Amino acid sequence: MIANNLGPTLDALKAAREVVGRVAEITPMESSRYLAELLGVPVHMKCENLQRTGSYKIRGAYNRLASLTAEERARGVVAASAGNHAQGVALAARELGINATIFMPVGVPLPKLQATKNYGAQIVLRGHTVEEPLRAAAEYAEETGAIFIPPFDHPDVITGQGTLGLEIFEQVPDVETIIVPIGGGGLISGVATAARLRAEQEGRTVRIIGVQAANAAAYPVSLAAGEVTSIITTPTIADGIAVARPGNLNFAIIRELVDEIITVTEDDIARALVVLLERAKLVVEPAGAVGVAAILAGKISASGPTVLILSGGNIDPRLMQIVVNHGLVASDRYLTLSIPLPDRPGQLARISELIAQANANVIEVLHTRHGNGLQIGQVELKISIETRGSEHRELVLETLRDAAYTPRVVED
Repeated sequence: MIANNLGPTLDALKAAREVVGRVAEITPMESSRYLAELLGVPVHMKCENLQRTGSYKIRGAYNRLASLTAEERARGVVAASAGNHAQGVALAARELGINATIFMPVGVPLPKLQATKNYGAQIVLRGHTVEEPLRAAAEYAEETGAIFIPPFDHPDVITGQGTLGLEIFEQVPDVETIIVPIGGGGLISGVATAARLRAEQEGRTVRIIGVQAANAAAYPVSLAAGEVTSIITTPTIADGIAVARPGNLNFAIIRELVDEIITVTEDDIARALVVLLERAKLVVEPAGAVGVAAILAGKISASGPTVLILSGGNIDPRLMQIVVNHGLVASDRYLTLSIPLPDRPGQLARISELIAQANANVIEVLHTRHGNGLQIGQVELKISIETRGSEHRELVLETLRDAAYTPRVVED
């Protein structure tokens, strides 16, 4: 038997599959030749970004709400979230005829706010971090008797998320490695339990790898300490997994059943979103792309067929624009240069000609006499250029230097 007995049984997972199946889709499993070439094994992507509400969260939310008694349903439910959990609870409550109140932080992206409202939930904006709405929701539950629906630290939620693990085994029966994003740990604790139970049933093993954003990586710290430990998170584009403290039950399961937890940088995540858009034609939120980011960063070693979970696709279009631009820079495909020039006619045309000779494309130009460090008789040219990658970037720089210019790469 598997070492951990805190998670759901296989029978409980199968029963939850029937319950969750009333509302959740069986999402596609897409293969990726590009990622397979990088990893050296077949790679499949479980597309929960195409799930109802745009993420896997509907699974755990619906399974939890469906387990409530008639008396509990009459009291209504309350939750706190900046996005995906909010939408999952709101839809689940609507489907089950339960009143839902969702506390969300002030400044939550409009698409997430509107989607949650459209599912019929009452929205209360409170605070500017996820922690403040959580406290407000807990107080509301105590004052009104509404049932608080936690985002990850509850057996019913874990079991609901674990139904995803059963689907993975049905769609990729020979899976040997599963890569899962981690925030509080609800998804990976459910998937790891389901995967271990299914693999044990078949007399084989499966490897489970978790991925966190480096700016919000509470699990490596907690595992090293041997107990749940809170951290101070720094801003991350992967806001869906920016959790400062692991769930207690989730931590206990993960400590026993997850083989490895790695972290990825903001640049890694931005590159992953660009790859998913270009290569797979998939819109994925930063938190959902961390598995791809780990492969691109060379941090994953896998043997045999590998499944990575794209956990969500709810990204604000404005953030997507910023992240894609950042990803292009991180992939050496967008280059901004500062070049001091003699203040005489024809210099801008000469620079443009050299860039064209290097087969690069000019995106934006700023020509000014007011740059820091300029000598009398000099101007500064700031020019943004689209390139095809690292080698092409170096070719552009070399072409300018060979013509006696001194370009400086502007990092910000």
